[in-house]
Amino acid sequence: MRRWRLNSGYCGNTDQRRTKAGTIPMLKQYIERDLGAFEFTTFDADALVYITAVETADAQTLETGVKDAINTFVVGCKADGIWDAMKATCILAGARTLTGALVPLKGTAPSNANFVSADYNRKTGLLGNGSTKYLDSNRAENLDPLNSIHTVVYLTAATAAGKFSIYGGDNANATGFYGDIIYSRSATPSSGGASLNGFAGMSRSGASTVAFIKNGATGTLTTASVGRNTTTFNLFRSPTYTAGTYHSSGRMAFYSIGEAIDLALFNTRVTNLINEYSAAIA
Repeated sequence: MRRWRLNSGYCGNTDQRRTKAGTIPMLKQYIERDLGAFEFTTFDADALVYITAVETADAQTLETGVKDAINTFVVGCKADGIWDAMKATCILAGARTLTGALVPLKGTAPSNANFVSADYNRKTGLLGNGSTKYLDSNRAENLDPLNSIHTVVYLTAATAAGKFSIYGGDNANATGFYGDIIYSRSATPSSGGASLNGFAGMSRSGASTVAFIKNGATGTLTTASVGRNTTTFNLFRSPTYTAGTYHSSGRMAFYSIGEAIDLALFNTRVTNLINEYSAAIA
């Protein structure tokens, strides 16, 4: 009785065709054993589009661990219900080149002002110089609803007090971080005056309150929204206070702009992504 076929060879109770590697049944056993050692990943479609775009920009493939981290992040954000709120999102780490790092995960690609390859580290992101280097996100501050907006950055080296990490608009219409001071489309920014590091985010989901995470602290501001602005969000500086004295010399591995979002869930996803990159990259 012929029970299974491997190419042109048969095996059964009496048919023991041999190859240089051994009998056909032995080969079947080895194949089944070895395949059992593999875990096959089915990539999310959006994750795969991003991975392909980064690898094209890099002209190199990414490590399996980096690709798995991207996929886990995208799948996780969708499962958490926060993916759709991310409108302009860029992972400034993981890619093999600066060009690859400026490929957006979602939205329009940022415009690079004066960053060079030496400023980029695959594990920790992009380093400012405190004077001339910044990114323009190319996303206008007024594209998101008045009472539904988030700005998030992940800093691996602190932005000093009195420096901008992410900022869109001007004065009462501004949104973003100036050191650890939060602007949220309000006439009254938050208190502060310290540097900013790690995951930092603000999310306005109503006319009078703003959730935030900064320097490990979580809280809510009570401050009314007053308006929006047509300027685009800048990273490492303000689009309106352009003097070099306000530029950040911190290092940034991630930013996101969009509608109101669950910051606690986002914090977990982004932090895990950066940690997984660090583990996957030699």
